[in-house]
Amino acid sequence: MEKSELKTFTTADEVREFRQGRVELLNAGGVRVGRVTFEPGWRWNTSIGPLADTPTCDVRHFFYHLSGTLGVRMDDGTQFECRPGELAILPPGHDAWVVGDERVVVLELEGIRDPARFGD
Repeated sequence: MEKSELKTFTTADEVREFRQGRVELLNAGGVRVGRVTFEPGWRWNTSIGPLADTPTCDVRHFFYHLSGTLGVRMDDGTQFECRPGELAILPPGHDAWVVGDERVVVLELEGIRDPARFGD
């Protein structure tokens, strides 16, 4: 019989810091969810790209946007912004960055396969 679980990001199962950001992970019922924070000035190709050693992000992300504005540019040239209250799917092949001076916080529902890729 499956048991109930109650978790909070205040006492996350794992926290990883990376350049200009952090990811807080919760594991419950065989599912991993992350709250990811990007500080102003963060950009994937300068903060994560050197660690991943790929020209653009090669991970599929599915997230709910909580705060701030995230700019996204796909490898095909499509560009858009993600804002609070929006649900986004980003297939592999994208760059992303914080727009403006407000930190970006997203609830990552898919895409947190290997938090070690975020660095120390």
